[in-house]
This record gives sequence, structure tokens and C-alpha cells, in this order.
Amino acid sequence: MKNFFTILSCAALMMLTSCQFSEDIYINENGSGKVKFSMDASEMMDMLGQMGDTGAGDMDKAVDSTIVFKDFLVEYKDSIASLSAEEQEKIKVLEDYKMHIVMDPEKQKMMFDIETDFDNANELRDMFKAMNSFNELKGKDNTSSNSPLSPFSNMGNGGATSVNYSFDGTVFIRNAEIVDVEKHQQSLDSLDQSAMMFGASKYKINYHFPKAVKSFSKEGAMYSEDRKTVTYEVGFMDMLKDPEILDIEVVLED
Repeated sequence: MKNFFTILSCAALMMLTSCQFSEDIYINENGSGKVKFSMDASEMMDMLGQMGDTGAGDMDKAVDSTIVFKDFLVEYKDSIASLSAEEQEKIKVLEDYKMHIVMDPEKQKMMFDIETDFDNANELRDMFKAMNSFNELKGKDNTSSNSPLSPFSNMGNGGATSVNYSFDGTVFIRNAEIVDVEKHQQSLDSLDQSAMMFGASKYKINYHFPKAVKSFSKEGAMYSEDRKTVTYEVGFMDMLKDPEILDIEVVLED
């Protein structure tokens, strides 16, 4: 259980550092599929290496760990029962997710991803809720309720920004909307100095379809050779400030 929270702390720390973010969605013909959200903080490992032992702390140890939350809930049900109701609920939200984190100081590699399957594209809106759930988990020995918020803390259901997805077999739509302007601005203000650190970060979407892409609503997208995969990238801070920058419509070939 202690190792679990240690891994979560590492993943949460990555959210607060300069990362490259990726949103991968794989859609089958029947509308089901898989979504994987990834963070690459390898640049941070390079910085820590230059700082030496003092800056690296416990992050100088190699880690390659996968947590399947459904299995975790069963294996540690007694320990989970001892947590507060709020903490238990945050873990429960992650039941259908799998998390993988890799840290390799020698290769200067630091990556994290969380993924799950979905039956239809509408379920994709819960992705950011899951991201925030594990970021907010602290465990009994973790401190500081005043720790910085994840930059995704107000995205998804219940946040200042809603992100919705749909797919009817031919048209895929990603639509974001600021539903609480004041709360959205407070979220940006809370980033404070972190905003400068995220200045070089990118947010990339990689969408994989069962048919070739006929049209993509944004200029500058890149396609795989068979046009079944489309990639589009924006500045991470640009996306946080204006979530609608990733409002996208993808039309597939008949």
C-alpha cells in the first residue's frame, strides 16, 4: 500500500513539471475502443542529473511499475477500508483504469500513462476525472493539502471546463467548453510560476480510426500512411487557457 502511494506521488509530481502530454484514442468500428493519457517528463530527469544527488532525492532509483486498479481494489480491500470515505471514492473512480510509470535515471527516461477501455466515445469525458482522482490521493503519510494543483484539476465533469466526445461511426467530435469562467481563471492563477515551466510543453492528440480520415477540422495535422491515424499538437498552456483550441471534428471515409 505504501509503494502504491509512492508511485502515485511520482506520477502527481510529473503533472507539476515540464512534460509533453499525449492523448491517444483508439476507436473500433462498433464505437468502442481504448484511451491512453501519457506524460513524458524525461527532460526533468536530465535536469535532476545535472543537479546531482541533492536534487534527485529518491528519484535516482529505477522504477517500472504497473497498477491494474481493479486487481488493486481486491488485493488491498482491507487497507483501503481504513482510508477516509473521500480517499476510498477517489480510488474507486480508478477501478477500470491501468497505470504504468517508468523512471530510468541511466537512460534519463521518465514516463507515465493511464489507460482504460470504453464502450462508446461518450465515456471519454470521464478521463480527466480519473486523472484528477489519482493526483489528489495522498494516503495517511502524505502531507500538504496546500500542495500545487494539477493543471488538469478543473477539466472534465464537475470542473470549470467540460470536455465531451462523440462518434457516430463516421464523424468523431471532441468539444471543450468553459462552463465556469471565474473558476477557470482561478485555476490558471493557481499555476502561478508553474506556467513558465509549462511554456515549452506540448499537448498532442493521436487519434486512431478503423477507416481512413477524409477530413480534419484543423490545419497542420499529420497523418499516417494509411490515413487511419491523425496527429495534432498545440502548446500546453495555450490549451489550458483556451480549451476550445482542441475542438475537433474528424470525418472518416465511407
